[in-house]
Amino acid sequence: MTVEGIHRPSLAAILFERGIVRRSLVLAVIVGTILNIINQGDALLAGTHLVAWKIALTYCVPYCVATYGAVTARLEMMKRSARVA
Repeated sequence: MTVEGIHRPSLAAILFERGIVRRSLVLAVIVGTILNIINQGDALLAGTHLVAWKIALTYCVPYCVATYGAVTARLEMMKRSARVA
């Protein structure tokens, strides 16, 4: 899509940009691990059953939050540069 002759990538293209995905994954692994230890640490230490959907969700939420922040910042930068040009 173009705005006044400036190429603007689609939302999907921004969502799956290598840098955004990589940073979001790194953040999700770090934050998700810390949150899993906090939330299910007692079950881990006791060797009891862990809840799989809670583990998955604990990694998914930080990934989504980081991706949302990165995409929002990218769109705002593109909006500002379009105003300047």
